[in-house]
Amino acid sequence: MYIPKLDFSLMVASLPFILQGLRYTLGISILTFLLGNIMGICLTVLSFLPSKILRNLIRFYISFLRGVPALVLLFLLYFGLPYQLSALSAAIICFSVTSSAFIAEIYRGAITGVDVGQWDAAYATGLSFWQTIYLIILPQAFRLSVPALGNVAMDLVKGTSLAAMITIPDIFQKAKIVGGRTFDYMSMYILVAFIYWLLCILIGFGQNHLEKYFKKRFGAAN
Repeated sequence: MYIPKLDFSLMVASLPFILQGLRYTLGISILTFLLGNIMGICLTVLSFLPSKILRNLIRFYISFLRGVPALVLLFLLYFGLPYQLSALSAAIICFSVTSSAFIAEIYRGAITGVDVGQWDAAYATGLSFWQTIYLIILPQAFRLSVPALGNVAMDLVKGTSLAAMITIPDIFQKAKIVGGRTFDYMSMYILVAFIYWLLCILIGFGQNHLEKYFKKRFGAAN
């Protein structure tokens, strides 16, 4: 039986070339995470307005994007539109809107987890709806959302590997190039798997730091 062997010398020699794609992996991940948060917060806040039509539209948006695979949406944006988007633009739009749907649900759950008395107290002091959201509710919701947002950030880092399917030269695409040239995909995919793992460990450290910061400053979350 054939047992594939890892070529550690090839992995070491290829590492600088593969890491050249790190700027795309991290750049797309960070940008889409920020855009996804902005869109997710807007969707969440708008869903608390009294307009039933607006709430239903937001629910449809969230349901659709949570149910459609990111790869399908990525191919639709890159191959299916009547005009050609650049690969980078298609990837940024795809991961931003997809993450915004999940982030919106995270913030919705966090906002509903804030004590209703916070709303009453804010209104009693004369704050408007928008002032209450911005000054009182969202800071507490963000604190409650940190663990779930950390998971979204990890998923985005791993999900950017899909961008290699539309020729984005990220670390996964670089690994494919080396694997195709050397016919040793096993070594390259193991190497890139460890790189993604290390990136997620770093995100986990950041998440833990934020959780400890909020716990130290505000006490344990209720």
